[in-house]
Amino acid sequence: MIDNGFSIKETDKRMQRLGVLGSQVSAILVTHEHADHLGGVARYARRYDIPVWASHGTAAMIKKLDSVQCFNSHQAFSLADFIIEPVLVPHDAREPTQFVFQSDGMRFGVMTDTGSITQHMLDALSDCDALLLECNYDHDMLVNGPYPESLKRRVLGDWGHLDNQQAIALLQKLDTEKLQHLVLAHVSEKNNSHELVLDSVSRAIQCDRAWLQVIDQDDGLAWCNLD
Repeated sequence: MIDNGFSIKETDKRMQRLGVLGSQVSAILVTHEHADHLGGVARYARRYDIPVWASHGTAAMIKKLDSVQCFNSHQAFSLADFIIEPVLVPHDAREPTQFVFQSDGMRFGVMTDTGSITQHMLDALSDCDALLLECNYDHDMLVNGPYPESLKRRVLGDWGHLDNQQAIALLQKLDTEKLQHLVLAHVSEKNNSHELVLDSVSRAIQCDRAWLQVIDQDDGLAWCNLD
């Protein structure tokens, strides 16, 4: 499991839709300490006796657990059948990371909560077979939207989130022909839309719109298989 911002009840309900029990979770990886990513981790970990892993900086911000296992943000490590490569990202947190997972010769990249694109990120994602990528906001919708100015500046900044065009710029620097799945995530309900994301991304990378998937904040996403 990567992050958890939900209550135990809500997490179990979402897991049940995927046919997974909390007792089957072998680890929780925490990307950073913001409440929507960390808020439910301690409760869920205690309920099911799940080890929690985080960077040293993120671990220092986790206050409600007696023990957090730390990984080196610059070094891959193994958990169960996966080799996990942490990827440091520019975000307004203590030591935020995203991840690339490798197993059976397949690579799955997860890249959200980053305000800008770095060469380090591109190198890590360059050979992925599947990618979950942030398309947080549309620039004009955010600028003209209801958020207070301080929050707009935070989201727009180099340590905030990726907008649709930044996500497209990242994709255009990768070999998307290799991707079996491209999932677009962390889509703002107030400053973006699924239709806008699907239209702009499919047009930019010249793919079938129906091939793309967008994660719904309420319904989540069904399993995707790699082969």
